[in-house]
Amino acid sequence: MRLMCLNGWGGKLHDLLIPYLKVSDPDVLCLQEVIHTPTADQAWLTYWHDGVELPQRANFFSEVCRALPDHVAVFCPAARGDLWDAERRYDSQWGLATFVRRSIPIIGQKQGFVHGEFSADGYGNHPRPRSAHAVRLYDFGKGHSVVIAHMHGLRDVDGKHDTEARLIQAQRLADLVQSVAGQGDGVIVCGDFNVLPESRTFDILRAIGLADLVTTRGFAGTRTSHYRKSGRYADYMLVNAAVNVAFFDVVREPEVSDHCPLVLEFE
Repeated sequence: MRLMCLNGWGGKLHDLLIPYLKVSDPDVLCLQEVIHTPTADQAWLTYWHDGVELPQRANFFSEVCRALPDHVAVFCPAARGDLWDAERRYDSQWGLATFVRRSIPIIGQKQGFVHGEFSADGYGNHPRPRSAHAVRLYDFGKGHSVVIAHMHGLRDVDGKHDTEARLIQAQRLADLVQSVAGQGDGVIVCGDFNVLPESRTFDILRAIGLADLVTTRGFAGTRTSHYRKSGRYADYMLVNAAVNVAFFDVVREPEVSDHCPLVLEFE
């Protein structure tokens, strides 16, 4: 089975990302920073907040659905806020999404918040609500199930250091995973965690039997040249001992976001 995890950056590099997803065609795609604006006909809208102006692909979720027509798609919104077309405002949903090939049965799943609750009345200031999603899949060929979970971790304007909120977030993620996993299941947890490699987040995840593939295999970060700040780590992928890793890579080319795709092939 082939898994890809990626922060899609709101579809900012849409013209490169969509063809890449079509060609890659992973069995499971865990995608963070997904935009869903059902009332918008425009291809692009703009996000404005505290001097930040960022183009957003208005219906990024729908476009990825069309790029992966053989997949079941689940969108998990964290908040609804404003996007703009000049002076016209649109209510837009923001969150993460999971795409699973239709031939792979989803035998369990859970969506929950690792920080806050759903915000229907605007994105607000950081730290904003953050959701996570876990699916339990059955592999007919191998005759066993695997749980795949992902989250988009808290952003803190002061950096990626540990905070009480981030440690609570990690524990809630661990609890969500354990609530979906069955005895003996393979478990994979991934996402844009927004923490440093030395974070105590990994102690919490290690306590439920998970080990990170990014830092233990010598990858020097998960950011592309589009990310201009210091600190090259944000994205991680952890597995338990029941996951037989056949291949893992932090993909450097093509650059389809300010984050690198993480690709895992496992048995």
